[in-house]
Amino acid sequence: MTTARPLLVADLGTRSYTDVLHLQRAAARARLDGSLDQDLLFLVEHPPVVTLGRSARDPAHLRATPELLAARGVELFEVERGGDVTFHGPGQLVGYPIVDLKRHTLDLHWYLRQLEAVVIRAVAEFGIPGDRIKGQTGVWTDGRKIASIGVHARQWVTWHGFALNVTTDLSYFDLMVPCGIEGVTMTSVEQELLRRADGVCHAPSPALGQEVRETVVRAAGAVFTLEPVTAPDSMIQSLMASTIRA
Repeated sequence: MTTARPLLVADLGTRSYTDVLHLQRAAARARLDGSLDQDLLFLVEHPPVVTLGRSARDPAHLRATPELLAARGVELFEVERGGDVTFHGPGQLVGYPIVDLKRHTLDLHWYLRQLEAVVIRAVAEFGIPGDRIKGQTGVWTDGRKIASIGVHARQWVTWHGFALNVTTDLSYFDLMVPCGIEGVTMTSVEQELLRRADGVCHAPSPALGQEVRETVVRAAGAVFTLEPVTAPDSMIQSLMASTIRA
């Protein structure tokens, strides 16, 4: 019987975007030089931040001025991931897989479809049907976008990843044209569960965030044929220390 390779999982709680960006880059360097010998999944929730990917060439896609963003306590970053403009913030589960595609399939399009499959599989556990839209990257349900995806890779090692709205304040997406898609309606796990409640408003489970985390970890293991295990604290501390030295 073949034992699945491990998928190291590090739940970082709530951390700043810039700190986790440096941590991702450190993990990618370690994966490239072999000092990190297994795939790694960071799970995190960020304070409010808008990020601009490589496709964010139209300034009209960011509807808010820097002053308005600052007034709402929203940071702004330009980063190397693919895709256009998006939001990260409280109530959103962000997953950053540091994956060596040489141990999977050397195809970034395949990898994007696998990330979509992780989200589709995870939300299905809550009775939410996840869909793809041809020509777009991300996950939708009944025409509403529930998760955004944008990645970067160097020598087939990935970083950046997916953002799944769980209990997110969706009004933040009014500050932009999300993912550069005019007319898109953003949604969340919470909103979809309420939408199915036959008009009766139910308070979200206090444990919804943790429940979604657990389903995402299970889904990632199943989709990539890996066995999720908790990443050692010492490994994360070593990666964090390397960001200071870099």
